[in-house]
Amino acid sequence: MTCTRRALLTSAGAMSIASVLAPLASATPEDADQAIRDIFGDRPINEGKVTVTLPPIAENGNSVPIGITVDSPMTDDDFVKQIVVLSPRNPIATIARFRLGPDAGRADISTRVRMAGTQTLRVVAEMSDGTLWAGTGSTYVTLAACVIG
Repeated sequence: MTCTRRALLTSAGAMSIASVLAPLASATPEDADQAIRDIFGDRPINEGKVTVTLPPIAENGNSVPIGITVDSPMTDDDFVKQIVVLSPRNPIATIARFRLGPDAGRADISTRVRMAGTQTLRVVAEMSDGTLWAGTGSTYVTLAACVIG
């Protein structure tokens, strides 16, 4: 395979543009805080009840396994209404939003998410009584995803 001068210059130009745009396409911790306010208002958030499980090291940010468990009996009187996963670094701060009810049986979610590099995800659970509970999980991502949104 031969590389022409035009192909080389085009590739170099594309890489230059990508390196300039990449920092612009990432959320900040303030964006994640604003997303929480947009979803839940100014209600106080308690730490606890929410367990977030991430691998210590994720080799590829395109598919990082995450487990979320909320300590709740999931009865008609006491259940998890919703779980929101937030990122301080992804282009969009709200990664996922799960709506649950007493028929779910357990407040236990396993999925995969895209992560734009090493970070600490925050998970907020809204209970049926309106209280909010949060937990965090961190992972070291060796190959980031979500660089340009």
